[in-house]
Amino acid sequence: MIMHLSALEILFYLAGLIAIVASIKVVTHKNTVHALLYLVVSMLAVAICFYLMGAPFAAGLEVIVYAGAILVLFVFAIMLFDLKQDETLYAPRNKGGSVWFGPCLLAIILLIEILISIDNSDIQQRLSATVVDSKQVGILLYGPYLLAVEIASFLLLAGLVAGYHYAKPDSQGGHL
Repeated sequence: MIMHLSALEILFYLAGLIAIVASIKVVTHKNTVHALLYLVVSMLAVAICFYLMGAPFAAGLEVIVYAGAILVLFVFAIMLFDLKQDETLYAPRNKGGSVWFGPCLLAIILLIEILISIDNSDIQQRLSATVVDSKQVGILLYGPYLLAVEIASFLLLAGLVAGYHYAKPDSQGGHL
């Protein structure tokens, strides 16, 4: 049996594959700054998946909140924890652009994907039929899913407290 995929589905699966590859590189990369580059690409790929599913509001939030604000927080944490030893140990020996090649290639593929989806009238017609706007999201989040939102906020607070606990100096004056 032969499966026929539409252009929208092909773009969605390609963005999903890029998100998976970039996420694997985040976890397996030894240099934290380079892993952070792949994290940006992974979050952009997830945003494109949201957009292709007809949720441009969620895609915008993914880019603004996660790829923007959260990654600035990660950069701040890298500077705060003073990971110079990690950066010098795993720094690339050549100072060329080979470090940038992987994330840039994946980001260029994502850019081509988004340009194709914007330019293709069939894809735009399918997406406009399934758009979820911000009012619907707000009604659902603060209606039947209010308990899930509150539980997620407590989990984030617990993560913040745990991060503070592990980052503060111990009683002997040294760091953990």
